[in-house]
Amino acid sequence: MGLALLAVIWLIAFLSTYFFIAHTWWLPAGMSTAAAGIDHQFTRTFIAMGIVFVLAQCSLGYFAWRYRERKNAEPAAYLHGNNKLEIIWTTLTAILFIGLNLQGASIWAAERFDPAKADSVPVEVTGMQFAWYFRYPGGDGKFGKTDPQLIDPSAGNESALGLDTRDAAAKDDVVTGTMYVPVGRQVDLTLRAIDVIHSFFVPAMRFKQDAVPGLAIHMHFTPTTIGNYEIACAELCGLGHYKMHGMLKVVSQADYDQWLAAREAEK
Repeated sequence: MGLALLAVIWLIAFLSTYFFIAHTWWLPAGMSTAAAGIDHQFTRTFIAMGIVFVLAQCSLGYFAWRYRERKNAEPAAYLHGNNKLEIIWTTLTAILFIGLNLQGASIWAAERFDPAKADSVPVEVTGMQFAWYFRYPGGDGKFGKTDPQLIDPSAGNESALGLDTRDAAAKDDVVTGTMYVPVGRQVDLTLRAIDVIHSFFVPAMRFKQDAVPGLAIHMHFTPTTIGNYEIACAELCGLGHYKMHGMLKVVSQADYDQWLAAREAEK
């Protein structure tokens, strides 16, 4: 039985490690300026954790075989532990986790704490059960006021956000269910939620951030490649969570200007 446990534990450990090394199921190609740095940190973390995982599972399999039940085996003795060993591996674990966090902190903070560029594209992202809405400030560059008393999710679009059409700045605001941004320009996001916590996740952009009711969370990213990319909600937000997805369309600057002008003309 001890040898069987060793074989099973080692087989599971080496087989699962193979899938990670072979990238059998992996991230989509990165399409933002931050993707390379995030992927590098991701790989570095997996290598460090992978080494610890393989060593731990090999040791577990060996101990299952080494201390298997035998007729002439000595009776097991209870030990209170070794304080020196406890301190050593606790310290090593702390160094590993704190080190990985420090290495990735600059990448994480760059999209959250560094101010957006002056020529960035402002987009307000609002999550609600179970849809994403995207608002653009229009020609005046200002977002109009919203009023919680005007919110009507069943009506969709401007009514879903509670846009106050009496406000002059709101008259040219564009609200859509599909996100359009120009390639190569920084996108300055304002994340909001109407009802519960949602998580705005664009895998190809390596971008994920919770949208929290009552908060306006500012972040930014820069797409590098024209194309269509899926937007998902990465927070379990209710029974319809599975269908809460949208599309991010990265287009040329000319196509973006044309699209925005057409939406404004429709108003």
